[in-house]
Amino acid sequence: MNKALITAAITGAIHVPTQTEYLPITPDQIADEAIAACQAGAAVVHIHVRDPKDGHPSADIDMLKTVCKKIKDNCNALICVTTGGDPTTMTLEQRLRPVSELEPELASFNGGSFNFSMHPIADKFETFQYEWERPHLLKSEDNIHYNTFKSMREYLDLFAEKDTKPEFEIYDMGQLSNLAFMIKGGKIKMPVDIQFILGVLGGLPATVENLVHMVDQAEKVLGKGNFVWSVVGAGKMQMQLGAVALAMGGNVRVGLEDSVWLEKGVKAKSNAEQVTKIIRIAKELGREIATPDEARGLLKVKGEDKVKF
Repeated sequence: MNKALITAAITGAIHVPTQTEYLPITPDQIADEAIAACQAGAAVVHIHVRDPKDGHPSADIDMLKTVCKKIKDNCNALICVTTGGDPTTMTLEQRLRPVSELEPELASFNGGSFNFSMHPIADKFETFQYEWERPHLLKSEDNIHYNTFKSMREYLDLFAEKDTKPEFEIYDMGQLSNLAFMIKGGKIKMPVDIQFILGVLGGLPATVENLVHMVDQAEKVLGKGNFVWSVVGAGKMQMQLGAVALAMGGNVRVGLEDSVWLEKGVKAKSNAEQVTKIIRIAKELGREIATPDEARGLLKVKGEDKVKF
């Protein structure tokens, strides 16, 4: 089996501070968590930023640059920046600013339009730490995360111009067909980097059967050997699906963006704690762990000396 590539998604834009006191919020907290995750064995760190005053998800490009620079100055993790943004309030240009201005080695690329909701979380708490949290969660019930073929074409144009590798976030089966269509355009370098994200309301549920089926279909649609894949098991399925992916020869993303839990009833105190656990599982399954530089070689990215932070 190939070495296992571990990604840590540090804070995201889904969870709210009321869910866990361990969610990193300030730029220093986010950067420090990423550095610790790398030191624990993560090869890739996936970065969002938040308003340091109240933890609201933010698209502030200067703050993102500050976080990425601190990570780069203190460890050699492969940094994957978000381009998801908020399609309900942001223009395409704003969503793409992390690529146009920072020119990272790796950035997220959603594989199509879909419902993306976390509104059921609002019913789990009687009170919230900040006023924005409940409205933010409830608003998502009416949210479509739009990624049209036109917008994805424009994404590809910019990614190609900046030599940024797209990490394709695939939430359902139709998005694999979208990806196959885009590959024909000739702007996607092999191997394709795929992150199967299971368990988000609006996408495929986080089950072993769905993961196995998605990998099988990717081999049929894209061709075996043409892609590198990893899995996100959102919520309580993070470690379970991660273990299955490792047994299948795939890779894993963990982190507080995807789950606030370490195990049933026990909150993760840090991203590094989740990284440490999934690496222990990987070693029990006979998988060695890829270093950041080995991840760069596997994904064929341009190198950290060519970024703009």
